[in-house]
Amino acid sequence: MEIEKTADGSNTLYIREIDEHYHSVKGALTESEHIFINMGLRHSTVKNPHILEIGFGTGLNTFLTAIEAETSKRDIFYTSIEKFPLDMETIKQLHYPEIIAPEASSLLYSIHEAQWNSPQKINEHFTLEKIKGDFTDYDFRNGYDVIYFDAFSPEKQPEMWSQDLFNNLYTKLNQGGILTTYCAKGVVRRMLQSAGFIVERLPGPPEGKREILRATKKQ
Repeated sequence: MEIEKTADGSNTLYIREIDEHYHSVKGALTESEHIFINMGLRHSTVKNPHILEIGFGTGLNTFLTAIEAETSKRDIFYTSIEKFPLDMETIKQLHYPEIIAPEASSLLYSIHEAQWNSPQKINEHFTLEKIKGDFTDYDFRNGYDVIYFDAFSPEKQPEMWSQDLFNNLYTKLNQGGILTTYCAKGVVRRMLQSAGFIVERLPGPPEGKREILRATKKQ
C-alpha cells in the first residue's frame, strides 16, 4: 500500500495489487467534500441525521462529517463498516489534520482510536459506531437518513455493487433518505432505480469525475 498526493494536495492510498486508489487522484479531499458532505449530508433536511457509510477506509469521510457536525451543531450518529481496517501508522502518514484542519488533529485520532462495534461519543455533536465486518452479509438496523456509498469500484469489488444489496439499503433508509456515490455508471443507476430510488445524475467534483449519483427514497 502506497501513499500518493492527489491534485488538491491531500493524500490517498494506492493498492498496487488491485490497481486501485482509495480516493480520486484528482483530489481526495475535494471528492469527499463534494460527494458526501455537500451532495449528501448538507442536502438532507433532517435535523439530527443518522448516517451509514459503506467503506470506512482512511476515515476521511468520517473526519469531514465530524467537523461538519461541530460547525452546523447538528447531532449526528454515524455508522461505518469496514472489513479491513488500516493501522494507525498508515493513518498518521496521510497527514489529514495538517492538510485539512490542524486544529482538529485530536478529532481524527479519536475517530481512529474509537472502539470497534460499540457506539462512541467523539464530541458534543458526533457519535461514531465503527463496525468491523463485511457489508455484503451484515444485518444493518433500519432508520438511516443518509448513506455514503464509498466502496471500491465495481470493476475491483463487483460483490459490493449488486441489486440485492441496493434493495436492502433502500429498506434501511427512512422516507426521504438519500444515498450518494461517486460511481455514475449506467448499470449502477439502473440498479438504484430498480430498488425504488429516485436517481439524479449530478455534476462531479471540480476537476474530477464528470458525474456522480444521488438516490432518494420516495416520501
